Amino acid sequence: MSKEQLTEEAVRKALSGVKFPGYSKDIVAFGLVREIRVEGSKARVEIELSTSDRAIGSRIRADSEKALQALPGVEEVEVHVRQPDPGQGPNPWAQQRRVEGVKRILAIASGKGGVGKSTVAANLSCALRRLGSRVGLLDCDIYGPTIPLMMGVHKRPQVSEKDALLPLEGHGVKLMSIGFLVDGDQPVIWRGPLINKAIRQFLFGVEWGELDFLLVDLPPGTGDAQLTLCQAVPLDGGIIVTTPQEASLGVVRKGIAMFEKVQTPVLGIIENMSYYTAPNGERVEIFGYGGGRREAERQGLRFLGEIPIFVEIREGGDAGAPVTAGKPDSPAAKAFENAAKEILKAVGEAS
Repeated sequence: MSKEQLTEEAVRKALSGVKFPGYSKDIVAFGLVREIRVEGSKARVEIELSTSDRAIGSRIRADSEKALQALPGVEEVEVHVRQPDPGQGPNPWAQQRRVEGVKRILAIASGKGGVGKSTVAANLSCALRRLGSRVGLLDCDIYGPTIPLMMGVHKRPQVSEKDALLPLEGHGVKLMSIGFLVDGDQPVIWRGPLINKAIRQFLFGVEWGELDFLLVDLPPGTGDAQLTLCQAVPLDGGIIVTTPQEASLGVVRKGIAMFEKVQTPVLGIIENMSYYTAPNGERVEIFGYGGGRREAERQGLRFLGEIPIFVEIREGGDAGAPVTAGKPDSPAAKAFENAAKEILKAVGEAS
């Protein structure tokens, strides 16, 4: 027997090779591993599943035991899998299905409004497109859609021969939003069931074609739109947008908890409005500085990058030409491009 010392890090790494049945992601990325304890040569693991399917639980337990038993220094393995009782009701994720032709769906979220989430979503979509990916952008903010303005598209979508909506296109990105279907500034006054129906229609009733990424711009908070999305499709990752100040960071934790609850890996945190550089070159930290990076470190998440305050970002959004598309060589565009590269790395590691 090897005398090599067993560590918690080694156990976690081994478990990251255990895939959730039917998915390309592992149980660590899904946030299912609740506890790891190492006592000498004994590894004890607690795994919690939201599904009551005992076959899935047995498969995960067996695969986890096999992965751990192969570790140097292991003499005893104990894997406990907790699942809800079948009598507790239907699994809310049982109706999930993939969107035809779409490889990955990434949700962009924020715990509160006013952090520039839609601006980040629009620019990331254009940045990923410039990096060679086929990209779609779905605006799930039913009450306050801004993607049509930011992407400079104001037409109505056509209907295909299959009675599906054809996405519009802006700057090489395929687009869908409730803003394309209502007149001007007409408010959308809907209750939850109508929101749920609209989001499902935008997912499965749109001919998205072949996409590498479908970015979903979620409304602030953790309401009907977020729950419908998570129940409808298996998300491949969540991206949290925040600003540096503590008032924003406090609700970031709620967004992270939401993704964990629906078994979606959080790819990382983007800090928007990080600082402003005055004309005289002085750096002004209007909302404080570094809060997003510190929160990422506290949560053990990847820090995807900081986006400073640039006038060009606001001008591009108002003009319908995100800075990553209109001025791709500018410092503002490069900040988004760097964040997009970090997302590509994170997705590659989570696959």
